[in-house]
Amino acid sequence: MDWGLGMHNKWKIRLSRCSLAILLVSSVFPQMCDAAPSRPNILLIMADDLGYGDLGCFGNDTLRTPNIDQLAREGVKLTQQIAAASLCTPSRAAFLTGRYPIRSGMVSRHEPRVIMRTGASGGLPTNETTFAKLLQQQGYTTGLLGKWHQGMNCESHNDHCHHPLNHGFDYFYGTPFTLVNECQANKDPEMNVQLQAMYWFYTQVAALLVFTLVLGRTTGLFYVKWKIIAFTASCGFLFFISWFANYGFVRYWNCIMMRDHIITQQPIKLENAASRILKESISFIKRNKKGPFLLFVSLLHVHTPCFTTKMFHGKSRHGLYGDNVEEMDWMVGKILAAVDKEGLRNNTFTYFTSDHGGFLEARQGITQLGGWNGIYKGGKGMGGWEGGIRVPGIVRWPGIVPAGSVIDEPISLMDIFPTVAHLAGASIPQDRVIDGRSQVALLQGEVQHSEHEFMFHYCGSHLHAVRWYQKESGPVWKVHYITPIFNPKGAGACYGKGICPCSGEGVIHHDPPLLFDLSKDPSESVPLSPDMEPLFHTVLKHTDRAVEEHRKTITPVPQQLSPDNLMWKPWLQPCCGTFPFCWCDNEESDTHSNKVG
Repeated sequence: MDWGLGMHNKWKIRLSRCSLAILLVSSVFPQMCDAAPSRPNILLIMADDLGYGDLGCFGNDTLRTPNIDQLAREGVKLTQQIAAASLCTPSRAAFLTGRYPIRSGMVSRHEPRVIMRTGASGGLPTNETTFAKLLQQQGYTTGLLGKWHQGMNCESHNDHCHHPLNHGFDYFYGTPFTLVNECQANKDPEMNVQLQAMYWFYTQVAALLVFTLVLGRTTGLFYVKWKIIAFTASCGFLFFISWFANYGFVRYWNCIMMRDHIITQQPIKLENAASRILKESISFIKRNKKGPFLLFVSLLHVHTPCFTTKMFHGKSRHGLYGDNVEEMDWMVGKILAAVDKEGLRNNTFTYFTSDHGGFLEARQGITQLGGWNGIYKGGKGMGGWEGGIRVPGIVRWPGIVPAGSVIDEPISLMDIFPTVAHLAGASIPQDRVIDGRSQVALLQGEVQHSEHEFMFHYCGSHLHAVRWYQKESGPVWKVHYITPIFNPKGAGACYGKGICPCSGEGVIHHDPPLLFDLSKDPSESVPLSPDMEPLFHTVLKHTDRAVEEHRKTITPVPQQLSPDNLMWKPWLQPCCGTFPFCWCDNEESDTHSNKVG
């Protein structure tokens, strides 16, 4: 008993000394007691083509999005969040790298402005650093589930130079391309519809010419050598094969699913693609619950063809698109529930957004298949108008980010790069320009204003508009140098073209530029004039100077979306069979229960 009591007293003395030491340290270094929590898990959820006004928490009172609305109540809404581009490929390149896509060459001077084939050589350059690569170096397990759309191969069908696993992701499951109408059987074609129509016309002309020559020769109306007829027929056939190989097999060659480097399904079966991505998301969270992890869920919703399962088909008040939005919300709810189930809510930085604005020109007959951008003018493909680049944003981090708050400061999708790097304790690359700004202090309420002063709004490689935020006085000026010509006249989009162009006869160059004060006219409905706005010339002078300084920082790089890099190259075509017979379905037999990360 005496020995036990002695030991007890010794421990009391040691504990007292330890407590005293802690008190001394905390009094001298109080900041140590308020240290930030350990590195959080990072969950990024990005919708595809979702309009700013498609969510209940962003003003929609007819579409049901209870799970995303709840996320907004538990976190902070970003009401002035801006995409770096109004189309998928360049916007996502900027999101991943924190840099304007013109810096990485992920822009185009001409149409199309996105990667159109898996068998093309363009893609996110290997010398670009993604946030996944930074976090991977910090010990995070990184995963990408869903859409990639940043290219695949460079020189052979399996070099995977642009693949997610070559850009910092430990695990990938999804499509290296995107969804298009061609991915769903019996849907009207979406890719280069006018060009395909022209090719069909020329093919028919060639067939008619051959028929006429044969008819004339056999009936004796005129004499033509059989060699000439054979040559003409051969040329016509080769022409048909050359273009039909590009477009006739889109579903088999472009619409594929992969796990890491292995093709699991070619073509994709849309009936269960969403459920498989959801299952993979929940599985990733469960496997890596001990963390830290970075999970980027890049949803296929709500891009055309808006394939929706039977559970949600016909349930919304806005047709197929509304059904797709409500199914997306259900998926987000299941992913968030998985986070809660594993007890990770308080240590997970959760972020939801869209890659750009809603697709106004997407229609099936008279039915709208694209999103609603609220009060904002324009949509997908329009480089300057607000509806194409303003996207919903929500951040939740319990105990760190004030719940139920709203931030109406100019924020960029590019900001996620330095923000998650900051949270993970990673250093920002110093050998290149990073256009994003860490928004950690703004999200926590430690500062009142965004660090952004100027934002540059590109359409392809053409600068269409500039935003100037005067933090102290409040105005958010928007200067438009170029705007698209809507078709038909008076419409709010380019319905006659399918998507608005960036240059050429389909745009207007404004001299002087159009000027709006977004703080008073967020719909960009009434351009200001020198008579209406005393600061008109001052604002233009400041923005012109900012553009000049910005252009000095742009270094020429190889254009990843040039016609040559977007051209289909058979030797680059991913194929799970023997080319050109590319089809397989290994989803049922494929097992990866032992996969980590």
